[in-house]
Amino acid sequence: MADKQRIVVKVGTSTLTHPTGRTNFRRVEALVRVLSDLQNQGLAMTLVTSGAIGVGVGKLGLDGRPSDTPGKQAAATVGQCELMYMYDKFFAEYGQKVGQLLITRGDMEDPARHRNLLAAFDRLFDWGVIPIINENDAVAVEEIVYGDNDALSAHVAVLVSAEKLIILTDIDGLYDKNPALHPDARLIERVETITPEIHALARGAGSAMGTGGMETKLKAAQLACQEGIDTHIINGNTPENIHRLLAGEQVGSWFKAGKVCSEI
Repeated sequence: MADKQRIVVKVGTSTLTHPTGRTNFRRVEALVRVLSDLQNQGLAMTLVTSGAIGVGVGKLGLDGRPSDTPGKQAAATVGQCELMYMYDKFFAEYGQKVGQLLITRGDMEDPARHRNLLAAFDRLFDWGVIPIINENDAVAVEEIVYGDNDALSAHVAVLVSAEKLIILTDIDGLYDKNPALHPDARLIERVETITPEIHALARGAGSAMGTGGMETKLKAAQLACQEGIDTHIINGNTPENIHRLLAGEQVGSWFKAGKVCSEI
């Protein structure tokens, strides 16, 4: 497995769930099928998944996402069980083994825990297991308040020396203006340098924001590209877009690795 390309895919809550908050099983199964097929092709796939709190809210039948931290933590514990049950079931149907890692910022920053985490990843890859990553929302209060899985996916991509980071969202990529408000909005297909002007496209009235927020995805792309990892922001509503992307088609917005980027 050491010679196999490692690809990190991040999926957000809006891709995993219906507007009702309930799980979108058809889309989850389609995503699992694509990742399983790529694993069978000889790639080493890693999935960073959001959705524990959102899926927990749906499972519990709550009216909406809790506003208090204990409520979010409790919903996350319920949702994480549901997520992993779902992933394990679907991946098993395609002959794949999965392993769960719940990560906090401290796991990345503490040298000893960082080494242990990397060793666990390497062994999972050796065994042909697809790691499924989420933040440990139930214990890391500051991660719920300030963290996001876009950033986590970039850190994971750097940790495992990934070839690509693919961030799935609910729009086609980064636009020069909000496509929901401007029919003439243009998709920016390739970004050589993430400048303050590029960041400005993801903020304010002219934002091209998905449900999870485009600005956090730009920051993730910037972190990854600075470490030599090509990053792609694409529409996850059609998981087959990942196949198209890896086959060499132009899909979504490509942030080219190795360029000098503005400060995050």
